[in-house]
Amino acid sequence: MHASRRSSCAAWLLCAALSVALSACNSTSVRRVDMTPPEQAASPPPESVLLDVGIAIFDANVPDDYDQQIDEVVSPEVRRAEGNFIAYIFKNLLQTTGQWGAVRVVPRPTHAVDLVVSGKILHSDGESLSIEATVTDATDRVWFTRKYEGLASRYAYDASVPRDFDPFQAVYRSLADDMLAYRRALKDADIARIRTIAQMQFARDFAPDAFAGYVDKDKRGIEQIQRLPAANDPMLARVERVREREYLFIDTLDEYFAEFHRNMYTPYQDWRRSTYDEAFALKQLKSEEHARTAVGAVALAAGAGAAIGGESTVTQVGGIAGIVTGAMLLKSAIDKRGEAKLHSEVLQELGTSAEGEISPHTIELENQTVHLTGTVDKQYEELRKILRRIYYEELGIALPDAPPTTETPPAPAPAAES
Repeated sequence: MHASRRSSCAAWLLCAALSVALSACNSTSVRRVDMTPPEQAASPPPESVLLDVGIAIFDANVPDDYDQQIDEVVSPEVRRAEGNFIAYIFKNLLQTTGQWGAVRVVPRPTHAVDLVVSGKILHSDGESLSIEATVTDATDRVWFTRKYEGLASRYAYDASVPRDFDPFQAVYRSLADDMLAYRRALKDADIARIRTIAQMQFARDFAPDAFAGYVDKDKRGIEQIQRLPAANDPMLARVERVREREYLFIDTLDEYFAEFHRNMYTPYQDWRRSTYDEAFALKQLKSEEHARTAVGAVALAAGAGAAIGGESTVTQVGGIAGIVTGAMLLKSAIDKRGEAKLHSEVLQELGTSAEGEISPHTIELENQTVHLTGTVDKQYEELRKILRRIYYEELGIALPDAPPTTETPPAPAPAAES
């Protein structure tokens, strides 16, 4: 009786294995082009509740190890260009909602704005996009840190699709709607406090002696207003003029980001269109490889059990057939692994060829050559040194020897939600 049960169990496992193998190898998916925009303002919100937003260039997240770059199919120059591209795309989308004040792409987090969106690219190809985004206000409170993932439809790359539509618009829409939901939960007094603290932090960056003590962190690491200068304070007026000059620089830089986007669009879309099929095939092959490996092992075990423990010739023959089937599935899995490697190599070649076309965009700014990746951050730092010098010249006093405070905000307080 025990041997009979063992044979029946083996036969059942064999049938289940074959069933799973068939279902795993015949799965299909249908995707539609989602062009739904983020929530739009029905009427312009009051100016008092509008927050200025800075979209920092996204961290390209390029692995240092070359083998890891190959394994994750990362083309460094394409990925670095995407860090600029994603920031600019999201900036445009957020601006169209009418729910915010000025929305700008900034080289890095800055106190010149009320709210900063920073993030990094986790994965990107023509078929899927995964990013992590963090939203932090001027009080150093993290609104949230979340991962956003999206799958593109192959039809999103059709020539009939509008140029201002991104295949991964659903990713950006989710982030925009999450930001709006958080802001709506704030009181008007909270928004006013964020705006005031942003102003005081910017002033403290340029004149720490004059504006020290106006804002300070509480036990939770959140900036709080301690006192405020008079509305007609001449030093504050000078700081505001400096702030306007920084806005002018950022707005000028935005024109170059727009030019970068125009130059990058065609080769980048070609790259994403080309990688779509390869990335989709690679994902399918890896899925099939894993399924066939697992099912093949089960089939071998079930077949062996039936062949050894079968009480009848039919059961034993079935067991031998199971062994053969399992071996074939394992061989097929190995073949799939080889096919996946080929697709991975094609993806890498596509990325390498695109690097020649999607390169850092060179601009001329005040007789200096600036690249939109890497050196733009140094240019931004140099600008702040110039603005600080102008501030002290207007005061008619010597520029202090100490270097200006680095603009990157300190580590923010823990998020209220994740």
